[in-house]
Amino acid sequence: MLRYTALTLLRMVVTFFVIVTLVFFATRLSGNPIDFVIGQGITKEDRVLLIRYYGLDGSVWTQYLSYLRAFTDGQFGLSFLERRPVAEIVAERIWPSTQLLLTSIALTMAVSIPAGILAAIYRKGWVGSAVMTVAFLGYAVPNFVLATFMVLVFSYVLNWLPVVGNGTARHFIMPTLALSAVLIAALTRFTRNAMLDVLEQDYMRTARAKGLPERLVILKHGLRNASITVLSVLGLQVAALAAAGSVVVESIFAWPGIGDMLVRAALTRDYPVLQFGVLTVAIAVITINTAVDLAYAWADPRLRQTGRA
Repeated sequence: MLRYTALTLLRMVVTFFVIVTLVFFATRLSGNPIDFVIGQGITKEDRVLLIRYYGLDGSVWTQYLSYLRAFTDGQFGLSFLERRPVAEIVAERIWPSTQLLLTSIALTMAVSIPAGILAAIYRKGWVGSAVMTVAFLGYAVPNFVLATFMVLVFSYVLNWLPVVGNGTARHFIMPTLALSAVLIAALTRFTRNAMLDVLEQDYMRTARAKGLPERLVILKHGLRNASITVLSVLGLQVAALAAAGSVVVESIFAWPGIGDMLVRAALTRDYPVLQFGVLTVAIAVITINTAVDLAYAWADPRLRQTGRA
């Protein structure tokens, strides 16, 4: 297990370095941000001073080394628009995004796992058919379509829920539903399939033959063995939400998180904010995937044995 953990952490470090490099060069493809931020009403001398002030006068490789050194001072440069440290700007956005992600994960697990178990147990009845029908519909509707629909219905027509911000618990309802809908649908299907694989296994029949209650057989023996598949799917889906799903949802609901900040930074070519914002998301995704890999190895002894080989 120790060797497997070390290899997993090494892959995490290498992946992060590759992402850091790609982010730097990708943000340079849209042109000089000074021309966009300042506009045409600036003298040539002032333009040169601003370029020098933000360190854009050196070669690409010089800027790349300065970009790497920014990781040591904890500030990550200054925002072109807000004129304050990028780390301070991003720090203000992390907790709102974390709140939305955690509530979405909690809702997903609370709904999808019981629904998947019911769909597997009653697979030949109307309950199983109803659960899978709803799951397929949820999987087919993109989160931005669902978010827009809820805004039109529950805010503009019915005037039940607020749209902008995260000030109250009511602000969480629509963004959480929009962010977790696809994940609920996907995890319900995978939970059902994983449960179907274990329901007819020999250890399940043995547990029933011992006279154990059916609920204990399903939850202790069935779900525990199916959890390996469920865990891997959940990790991938949560990483996808952190990487892309929250960007769309936060933009629609003007949620003051990382996703909304990334969209604004991309539109205004605020390189430092965009770079560090993308890296923050990358760190979250890499950390989630690493945690899932380690949890997967803990749940499946075969992976630990492979790591020692």
